[in-house]
Amino acid sequence: MKIADNGQGMSESVKQKVFDHLFTTKGVGKGTGLGLAIAQSIVIEKHGGTLNVNSTPGKGTEFVITLPILA
Repeated sequence: MKIADNGQGMSESVKQKVFDHLFTTKGVGKGTGLGLAIAQSIVIEKHGGTLNVNSTPGKGTEFVITLPILA
């Protein structure tokens, strides 16, 4: 599954930290920095998948979620 936007994108430094616990780009009191860390934990640890981010400044950001198919 891919989720994308056409926003301002992320710098390389933000992209490297976006899944870190407590990292947020929002102002003080506006975000906890837990959302993407928890999402990555669920996708990887609970489902054996991957969660990756592709972003180009000025072009937008895309999150790619891959889950294994179990038969």
